[in-house]
Amino acid sequence: MGAHSIVAEDSVASGVPGTGCDGERKCGESHEENGSMTASGEHHGARSGQTHGSTASQRPTIAVIIPAYNEQDAVRATVEHVRHALGGARVSHEIVVVDDGSSDNTMAEARESGARVVSFADNSGYGHALKAGIAASDSDLVAILDADGTYPPDALPAMIRMAAFSDMVVGDRGPGMKNVPLVRRPAKWVLKMLASFLARSRINDVNSGLRVFRRSAVERFIPLLPDGYSFTTTITLCMLASRLTVVYHPIHYGRRIGHSKIKARHFFKFIFLVFRLTVLFQPLRIFVPLGAVLFIAGAASAIYDHSLTSPSAGAVLGVLGAIVAWSVGWWADSFARVRLPRAVPGKRNGAASS
Repeated sequence: MGAHSIVAEDSVASGVPGTGCDGERKCGESHEENGSMTASGEHHGARSGQTHGSTASQRPTIAVIIPAYNEQDAVRATVEHVRHALGGARVSHEIVVVDDGSSDNTMAEARESGARVVSFADNSGYGHALKAGIAASDSDLVAILDADGTYPPDALPAMIRMAAFSDMVVGDRGPGMKNVPLVRRPAKWVLKMLASFLARSRINDVNSGLRVFRRSAVERFIPLLPDGYSFTTTITLCMLASRLTVVYHPIHYGRRIGHSKIKARHFFKFIFLVFRLTVLFQPLRIFVPLGAVLFIAGAASAIYDHSLTSPSAGAVLGVLGAIVAWSVGWWADSFARVRLPRAVPGKRNGAASS
């Protein structure tokens, strides 16, 4: 993330690294002059988003982070829908809209809705906006929700209840996937199948934009989380690879208001990301099959040449390549076990659905 000059009113960072604020410093401190971010909020009654008995000294049950980029037509309705869903369920909450450098009236609409607003002068990315929103909030539970009207805030109360027994609850778009553009469905299926195979766990929805998770579960992965659209894919794989509990809640995925910001090139970035994270967390899932393919190719070459005693260069390279791949995989796996965060022993990862 680029450096930013930050100005805040009535807000203190929660201490998530990588967002320009630490837990002891108000977001009002100045760092650089090549950008700006402003956080503002009104703390009176329902307009602050904290309802049903919460006070200034009391943290709300959940912070709902809504990243928004040129969503002037949908952001106000989304905030009001979230407030109605959580208020009706008597869940104390705060709503934080992160205006990621919008060129329209998104920021004004968000402020009029009564949400706290974190605003960036430049578009820094979906993941960057989410990390900034997490840092600006102060709840043990965090929900993320797109501003475009596609995800149902009505699902949040049920997902919050499920979060009492899990580290992350993902809104599974399976029943409503018909509203995903037809040209994007094959790419989403390939990404989901590949991620499930490499993570060794069934993944119902790898990049859903509706989630509820524990702050403590996400903070450990902040240095790994990207600033772009692959934030959700990354956090899914990180949690599964670390044997944290991930469960799924079926939701209806609606038609978006406005135009999608995701382009075809993002699919290839997602595929590369899946392989990169697998090498980091589960390297044997890549290097063992790779070594097997090289070994079989080398052995087949030797058999084809009818010379097991004097194998060809291709056969030798195949076998040596297999040994190298297996060795690298073993070394990477040992490194991952020692250095990367894991769940508390005895807490089993799940892939359940409600």
